[in-house]
This record gives sequence, C-alpha cells and structure tokens, in this order.
Amino acid sequence: MALTRQEMDRKIDEHFAFEATDDVEGVLSTLSPDVEHDIVGWPTGPTHGPEGARPFYEELFADLADGQIKVLRRLYGEDFLVDESLWSGRAVGRPFGLEGRGRPLAFRLLHVIEFAGGGDIKRENVWLDMGAIFQQLPQD
Repeated sequence: MALTRQEMDRKIDEHFAFEATDDVEGVLSTLSPDVEHDIVGWPTGPTHGPEGARPFYEELFADLADGQIKVLRRLYGEDFLVDESLWSGRAVGRPFGLEGRGRPLAFRLLHVIEFAGGGDIKRENVWLDMGAIFQQLPQD
C-alpha cells in the first residue's frame, strides 16, 4: 500500500528535525536497514545501511551548526518525494573540505527520497548547491 503525502511529509520532517539537532542516532532511525545513502559528490560515493551513512552525518554535524531547513517545494510520486529546501546556519568546521571559520552559510538542497513499505527511507539521494557554498566560503 502506497504512503500518503502526509506520511511521507511526516517521515522527511522527522528526518530533518533530527538533522537540525545534530542527532545522529535519530537520523539513522529514519533509514531502512538496507538504505542506499547517496550524497552526490561525497568522496565515498553511495553507502548502504544506516551504519554506512553514519560517518557522513558525524562529519556533517561537526562541520555545520545552527542548521535550519526551509522547505521550498515538494513533489510526490508513489512512495517517493522530491524535496527542494534551503539550508541555513553556520560553517564551523571544514564543510565539504572548505574552511568554515564560523561564517554564515545558506544553500539549496535537493533530496530525492524513496520510502520502504513501512515508511522508512530506503533511498536518500541529495544534491547540494556547491556553487553557492564555494561563493560563501572563499578560501584565502
């Protein structure tokens, strides 16, 4: 049975809420045991299973702070959604290999999320606006 839009929204909003509080265990709890986690351009390439995704979130939460997500648009299909959002916060570590120096940062994200039958995320594909990130975190 396909998930409703409300069920998909509830799961992705829960996922984003855990990200906003740097809760690695919470984020991983939204993923299915066989999740494919793909941050496009991330050096490891796609990973599998929640433990495969863990290093990404641990590094991300060390590098970015005070994160807030503003949903710009969502498109829905049968057991998937496409979410365009704006992330804003501070770059406190070395996000994406760039010196953050505590500077403010905002960039668009595009998530393609597929859901398992029970509602967990079985595939998370994320595209980041790296052009905006590079522009805001110029390196000396």
